[in-house]
Order: sequence, then C-alpha cells, then structure tokens
Amino acid sequence: MLTGSGAILRSLEKLGVTDVFGLPGGAIIPFYDELMASTAIRHILVRHEQGAGHAAEGYAAASGRVGVAIATSGPGATNLVTAIADAYMDSVPLLAITGQVFSTLMGTDAFQEADIVGITMPITKHSFLVTRPEDIPETLAAAYQIASTGRPGPVLVDITKDAQQNSAPFVWPETVELPGYRPITKAHGKQITAAAQLLAESKRPVFYVGGGVIRAGASAELLRLAEATGAPVVTTLMARGAFPDSHPQHLGMPGMHGTVPAVLGLQESDLIIALGARFDDRVTGKAELFAPDAKVVHVDIDPAEISKIRIADVPIVGDAREVVIDLTSAFAEVTSGQKPDLAAWWERLEALRAEFPLGFSEPEDGLLSPQKVIQRIGQLTGPEAVYAAGVGQHQMWAAQFIGYERPHSWLNSGGAGTMGYSVPAAMGAKVSQPDRVVWAIDGDGCFQMTNQELATCVINNIPIKVAIINNSSLGMVRQWQTLFYEGRHSFTDLNTGHETRMVPDFVKLADAYGALGIRVRTEDEIDPAILLALETNDRPVVIDFVVSRDAMVWPMVAQGVSNSLIQYAKELSPEWDDEAPPAPDASRQQGGAA
Repeated sequence: MLTGSGAILRSLEKLGVTDVFGLPGGAIIPFYDELMASTAIRHILVRHEQGAGHAAEGYAAASGRVGVAIATSGPGATNLVTAIADAYMDSVPLLAITGQVFSTLMGTDAFQEADIVGITMPITKHSFLVTRPEDIPETLAAAYQIASTGRPGPVLVDITKDAQQNSAPFVWPETVELPGYRPITKAHGKQITAAAQLLAESKRPVFYVGGGVIRAGASAELLRLAEATGAPVVTTLMARGAFPDSHPQHLGMPGMHGTVPAVLGLQESDLIIALGARFDDRVTGKAELFAPDAKVVHVDIDPAEISKIRIADVPIVGDAREVVIDLTSAFAEVTSGQKPDLAAWWERLEALRAEFPLGFSEPEDGLLSPQKVIQRIGQLTGPEAVYAAGVGQHQMWAAQFIGYERPHSWLNSGGAGTMGYSVPAAMGAKVSQPDRVVWAIDGDGCFQMTNQELATCVINNIPIKVAIINNSSLGMVRQWQTLFYEGRHSFTDLNTGHETRMVPDFVKLADAYGALGIRVRTEDEIDPAILLALETNDRPVVIDFVVSRDAMVWPMVAQGVSNSLIQYAKELSPEWDDEAPPAPDASRQQGGAA
C-alpha cells in the first residue's frame, strides 16, 4: 500500500524522471512531504510557477526528454498556463502535475479552487483529473506516453488532495492502453514513392524544415537526404540547428525576418518538401500568395496540420525521421543514385546570396550594435553551447547572427511568442545539460518578467549566462511603430538604458541576487565581458549590454503581404525580372510584437 503521494513519486521514478521544477502550496503539500525524502529526483524550487513551466520546457527542448513542472491548485496552476500554452504551440514534451482541492469541495468555489482541467483543455494534448489514489500510476504512465510520443506536447495531471493523502495498492501498468491514440509513425509506401518522383523531376526544389525534425531526432537523416538530392535547405525559427548553418546547401531561415535567399528560394520554388513544418503565417506571409508555382510534399506526424493552410499535393503522415529514411531510399531508387541537374537553380540562389548577404549597419547614434553583440557571443562561445532567447528583436538577431550547427542548441518561444521565456528556459536547459555553456539572450523587457529565477539559479548552483540586449524599450513593438505608425512610440519606452533613469539598474539587480553583474557600453568592452562570463562558473552572470534603440531587424516582410515584397533593409528590396507586386499600404499594417 502507498499513499497517493507515494504513488506519484514512485511513478515518476519508474518513468525515469530525475529532475522536476515546482513550487509547493496547500493542495500539493502531501506530495511535497513525500518528495522531501527522495534521493532519485532532484526538485528545484522556483520563484514563480511560470518559471517552473518554462524551465521544464527548456529542460525538454535541450535534452529531448520530458520536462516536469509541479504547482498547487488555483493560482499556482493558473500561473502554469502560459508555459503550457507555449509548450503546446512549440510541441514540447511537458508533464504538468497540479494539486487540486479535496474532491468533496470541488465545485463549491473552495479556497484556491480552479478548474485547471477545463482551463487547459484547449492547450494540452490531454488533461486528466485524478480523484482516487489507485488511479495515479496508470494516469501518470499514460500522461508521460502522450506527452512524449506522436507530436510531442504538454499533458496536465490534476490530483485532488484526498487522492494524495489516501492509500491504495501500487500497481504499475505493464502496457498503457490508450483507445483512440495511435500516432502513425510509418508512412504509406505509395506516398513516399510519389514524393521521391516529384523530387527527382523538380528543377527548383527546397527542403522547408520545421521544428518537427528536431523533435523527431531526424537531423542526421536529413543531412543524408539533402546531400543525396543536392537541393537547398531552409530551417525555420523552430528548426535552427536541425541542419548545419555552415553547410553550403543551407540558405538560412525563411519567414518574416528570414534571409533573402531563404525567403525568395521558397517563393520561386517549383517543389517544397515540408518536413515537420506547419506553414504558419510568419513563414508564408499572405498564404494565398506563398510560393505560387510550387507543388507541396507535406510530411508531419500530426494529420491535422497537413493541408490546413496549404493544400499538399503529396500528403505524408508519419514520423519525420522514419519518413526521411524511407524518402532517401526511394529517391535513390527513382534516380538510380544520380543527382538531378539543379545548376540553374543554384545559380539563381547563389546570386541572391552574393547580392543580399546577412549583415547589419552600425547605429548612427554611436551606441552598441545589438547584432554585433549577439554575433560575438556566438563566435566566442561556439556551437556546442545552448542559446535560449526571449521574444522580440533580440530573438530574431539571435536566430540570425549565431551559427547553429547541431539540434537542441537553440531554444525560443516560437509559436506563442512568450516574453519571459529565456531566463527560466536557460535554467532548465542547464540542469539537463550541465556540461554545456548556456546563454539566455534576453531583452530588457523580457528579462523583467522572470528575472526572479536568478535566485533559483544562485541557490541551486545553476551558472547560466544572461545577455540583456538593453535598448530601453519594447524593441519589436517600437520597430513596428516606427515603420507602420509614423514613429508614434506609444508606451514602449522602459527607461532601462542609455540616458534614462535606468530603472532597474540591472548590474545592481544581479548583485542583489548574488550573480555577477557587468555593464557594457563601448565596443572594446564587448569581448572582455563575454570572456569573463565564460570563465565564471561559480554563479550566474548578467551582462547589461546598453545598445542603440534605433537598430531594426532586417530583412523583413510586412504582415499580410506577399513574401515577394521582402525588404532587405529600410527602403531596399530585391529587384524583379517581372513586374513587382504593389507595395504594402503601411497604414493598414497591424502592429504587435512579432
């Protein structure tokens, strides 16, 4: 016989969980009392439940394992909601365990009661409510399996306080039976052959690689397929590192702030092979104008994504790794091992690469270039590190100007765009990857949302490095206000940077938390500060890089227009052989943090 709390602990141990992030409260106290005696599971006490959720996400994204976050009922559980939604959008395997009030009190508006199962139903793969101790082992086994298989994602298990306190025999299920849940991993042979035939016949193919390739562990297989075909590859924001940046076939990141070769490569292609990607608006621009001449092979383990936005000529439901292996074999068979002649296509792409290289101009105000700061972090640290970004301009620059050579090296909030993601995600990544350098590249706005987790890092000896790209504003919103709202910078100034009151003083804040705080104002201070951070491993490091607020993210495709209208820089777009589409009406653009 075990109490329900004992059953939770035993179940987590059987599932191989070694690290959890959480914060106790009344409805989860019985489990925390049990957890105190565990030697197999490390519990990291966060300072806010959102931090627990993002830390579990970072742990999962950096390691490929399931991240676990724990909270109490009511506000504890609702504080997890943002991280759960974030994990759902980005297909992160997350197990959220919450306490619930006594089952006899449910529905009475009891103290700290919230229907967290109902609240999270739209943003989880599944949500469970457990009211009996005997149901705990089977439920947690099922939750773990759902979170980690098929298209990964968050699963919530809400356990009442009486279920934690009462006792029952512990029965671990030998197999987990989940009627109706049968993820298809092996694709249909006819579809694979059809895709291989299209690839062999194509004159302008592009591999459009999404985050599903990383979740499936398919990077090595993708490299073999790409080299066998000779076709160009683009990696989305969620797929950075899925294919080496240094590889000659890599065109860069597509989308709103993608490279010109990647954006126009997709736009001018005659065949798109989409692998674990979902044709979201930040990649396609105006969907009906996206890649008008391209046929589409769409590979995804989630059948709901296929043809949701762009009709697939060859729909393939299956695990990306399995499909890529089969497609490589089928392509070799169809072509008898001969690469198609893509010389003319590469001539066009190389011309775009030569004319529109990724770069930046120095700020006119004499302050630091944020792009240069981020580029130097990547160059001095190297590709074996893990880089977690917040959301906004610094996120785009980190995606653009750091070279990613391996999967699981780039963590960010892609789908939800969650400010505050970076510091706790970096913390979780460092717990799962203690031997790697882990950077949180954050904005001054994002950092103020979750910087309390520096306390967690200090007390638990988690020496992350934090680079605050301090432009004293909500940078991406400010950029949109500059471009589309006639420079009306409405409520985006944060007073944290150059010639402001600097509230808060980030160096003093770091010192108050027991971290090493450094401020960098001049170019000659950039490298020494980064090197000092890399040498400091006895505590977290926070570097306040005071940068220009006028720097913008380029290239850019304005929202709601064709990707053909990509701007390389302000007032500079690629020239077209045919008549270009009409320029966007700036007054009609919708503002927001991209």
